[in-house]
Amino acid sequence: MISKLLITGGTGFIGKALITKLKLSKYSINISTRKNNLIFPKEKKTLVFNTGEINHKTDWFDALTGVDCIVHCAGRAHMTEELKKDSIDIYRNVNVKGTINLAQQAATCGVKRFIFLSSIKVNGEKTFSSTSYKFDDSPNPEDVYGISKWEAEKGLWEVSKTTGLEVVIIRPTLVYGYGVKGNLGRLIKLIDSRLPLPLGLIKNKRSLIGIDNLVEVIRLCIESYEAKGKTFLVSDGEDLSTPDLIKLIASAMGRPSYLFPFPVSLLKFFGSFIGKQNEIDRLTGSLQVDTKHTREILKWKPSLSVNEGIKRMFSKV
Repeated sequence: MISKLLITGGTGFIGKALITKLKLSKYSINISTRKNNLIFPKEKKTLVFNTGEINHKTDWFDALTGVDCIVHCAGRAHMTEELKKDSIDIYRNVNVKGTINLAQQAATCGVKRFIFLSSIKVNGEKTFSSTSYKFDDSPNPEDVYGISKWEAEKGLWEVSKTTGLEVVIIRPTLVYGYGVKGNLGRLIKLIDSRLPLPLGLIKNKRSLIGIDNLVEVIRLCIESYEAKGKTFLVSDGEDLSTPDLIKLIASAMGRPSYLFPFPVSLLKFFGSFIGKQNEIDRLTGSLQVDTKHTREILKWKPSLSVNEGIKRMFSKV
């Protein structure tokens, strides 16, 4: 029976949401942060550990004391411009070597289960003709982030084989919710600026996962016996086009959506010309996932619709 958790990346978008939810539950929680632990009030069932930078040398032993299950949310997700030339090494140091080091120390300390927040990028960057990624598809990561997550997954399975540590992999699609940053955060700023956006002709489909629904999946992965040794793809189950997503966000913000028709081929051309090809590909391309396996194994269905989740993105509910 799992009674004590270690949640890494406690100050991150997913980590904070998970801690907020689980603090009201039966679990005692150790929280690891890289630098600042002042945002967490001292509570009887919650301890905070500053573990410093995550790599193959990080000492986790104090934070692992008495822990039954780890939810590893921490990792390198975004890269500043000055670091991009060495990005594959930086991603591997944190996401691969850092993850495997934590798993090895966890096994030594008698931790039962290791839940790893991976990424749908392990499967690939896009789907075609209404196809969807499935949990057992052959991985095809294309960028350094996706490659590092796939290498970390493989490393965890090796640790599991040699130590008996139970591994659970979760590959989220784009996660949205209050405090989101990254590409979606930038899109929100564009919508808030009320600038006309040349995205009216895009007819793609993308799977999303609201933070509340993702936290519920993580909780089930902590508690479910059936979760061990499994890989789960997660989404809200309501795939949206980019224009539909923009309209939902604008409505939740109380803003009109300013979309005008512009040929997608020209949009891609200009994106390539100004060095924004990847961003345009994400806005115009499809990425859908099949969550049947996740729903069946975990006995789960999303509790919030996309519409309700988008509304919550602009409140602290």
